[in-house]
Amino acid sequence: MSNTLTETPEAGVPADARADQLRALLDGPWRELRERFRAEIEPQMVLGEPGRSIEENRARVTAQLLSLAEKGYGRIGFLTQYGGEYDYGASCVLFEMQAYGDLSLTVKTGVQFGLFGGAVQRLGTQRHHAAYLEDIMTGKLLGSFAMTEEGHGSNVQRLETTLTYDVEAGDFVLHSPTPSSIKTYIGNAARDAQMAVVFAQLIVPSGSQGVHAVLVPVRDGDGNPLPGVTIGDNGPKAGLPGVDNGTFFFDHVRVPRENLLNAYGDVAEDGSYTSPIEGENKRFFTMLGTLVRGRVCVGGGAAASAKKALVIALRYGTQRRQFEAPGVEQEAVILDYLAHQRKLFPRLARSYALSFAQNELTSRLQALQGEQAHPDEQGQRELEGLVAGMKALSTWHAIDTIQTCREACGGAGYMGENELGQMRADTDVFATFEGDNTVLLQLVAKGLLTEYKETFSDLDAADLIGLITRQVGDTIVEKTAGRAGLQKLVDAVTPRNDETALDNRGWQLWMFRERADHLLETLGKRLRRATRENAFELFNNAQDHVLEAARAHIEEFILTEATTAWQSMPKGPARDLLDKVIDLYALSSIEADKAWFLEHGRLTDKRSRLVTASVNDLCQALRPEVDTLTRALGVPEQLIVAPIAQ
Repeated sequence: MSNTLTETPEAGVPADARADQLRALLDGPWRELRERFRAEIEPQMVLGEPGRSIEENRARVTAQLLSLAEKGYGRIGFLTQYGGEYDYGASCVLFEMQAYGDLSLTVKTGVQFGLFGGAVQRLGTQRHHAAYLEDIMTGKLLGSFAMTEEGHGSNVQRLETTLTYDVEAGDFVLHSPTPSSIKTYIGNAARDAQMAVVFAQLIVPSGSQGVHAVLVPVRDGDGNPLPGVTIGDNGPKAGLPGVDNGTFFFDHVRVPRENLLNAYGDVAEDGSYTSPIEGENKRFFTMLGTLVRGRVCVGGGAAASAKKALVIALRYGTQRRQFEAPGVEQEAVILDYLAHQRKLFPRLARSYALSFAQNELTSRLQALQGEQAHPDEQGQRELEGLVAGMKALSTWHAIDTIQTCREACGGAGYMGENELGQMRADTDVFATFEGDNTVLLQLVAKGLLTEYKETFSDLDAADLIGLITRQVGDTIVEKTAGRAGLQKLVDAVTPRNDETALDNRGWQLWMFRERADHLLETLGKRLRRATRENAFELFNNAQDHVLEAARAHIEEFILTEATTAWQSMPKGPARDLLDKVIDLYALSSIEADKAWFLEHGRLTDKRSRLVTASVNDLCQALRPEVDTLTRALGVPEQLIVAPIAQ
């Protein structure tokens, strides 16, 4: 590893050739769609202007959404038999690509095509698909996804809105019984939605059947609220000014029986309830599992926004000069300072690693939920856990990276025309919607139970914790199966030997795996002391441990997928460059958690100091490669409009 600022890219290999090879790898299985977007998209199609009013932003974003739908982008990810294009996973890739533009537009299209349209597709049946999908894809029917209430956000199972079947009338009565049952923060609600997918407690003559979704018209043809529907506007927000978030309150609204999205539960004319899934809990979690795409999209979109911020900051860093070295007349470029490299290069490396992990998630989503997918409960549960953790780490990475890039650009980074301030404001809420990040990490640590048994609802807290502990342990074994190539890398090193090179990928994998397995093992030991009397208190008191265990396992997943991608490349300069990038991700991550590795004997004092020195060396070695590395990210050039990045 070099510690000079003068190292040049590999001789005889054009930087663009390496960038193209890296971009192809980063693009993953849906490269065709990514290239189509890069070729077709124009700035006015997906960007806004700073300083516009909320109403101007909302009007512009709605017009852009309809324009994208007209060009066919609304069809991506829907069922081909109803006019959809590409496949289910492609919709996540499109969301990522749109996140290089205005995030208000990205979120609004996500609500329209992903949440609203996705719920109709995944929770509805043929009658809903035939009646609504074409109008949803073309933007003729704009809709909302009404789940969150004033009183319940993360705890969806305790929503208060009721959907009661009236046997005599043969329809449903949708009602908001309390002030806390008002649907709030609902995208598209304040201005545009004509219909909403509303989540409510289904009540039939035999009793409550838990949360179900129903299609509810909310506005007439002139845009006025329908009888019994009160629509509010959440007003100004910290970010996303082009998204019309609002509220819905339902006062005994009549809804046709056929509007129940009945893939997982149906009500006959006589009020009898049937479902292919036994047990309210299992049915509820199965329903939510089909909507996991939203979290895949949010994580990928946030990570894409972070890439764009890095391109802006790194380009600015190669141009901006401050202070001169003794005896040198010209001031130094700020990216030549190690402190500046330290801000940006580890985050760039993390963006690369997250991209490979995101590609794997999207591929698994397609395999498990695409049109030709076969049911795989175990694979679905593992996917849900990984998606929850990746959404948390990707959105936190974006928030941290965009803020760091803003600071790295000084006062210029605070100017509206340079985009970073708006991006920072817009991504802030990504840590909250589609699941609060802290809650999601707790889901990861609990393992998203290997099997939703019918008896799940009968388990008390102590039994539940015991079941979680055993099944999370089983997940470790399942996760590492089939990774023989990676295991050889790990087996080839002597992990505790100070002579093992820090850039040895096997040692890096071993360190990540040791941390993840140790944290989970010791968490299991703590939870095994649970009794029926102290189970809740014990779990609550271990939440710091729970969160660290979850984070460590997702970090291991990220490094594993980055390593797998690197191994898939043919030997050559592009692979060698990626090797350094992944080294930087791994070592900067170890450095950030150095206290744990030292406390638990996985690092000696001497080796700890070497980790820091190696991170410094890698930052300096990657300095001459900044153009290649940023080009490889694949941010559409026409969407990088910040003057400081030109």
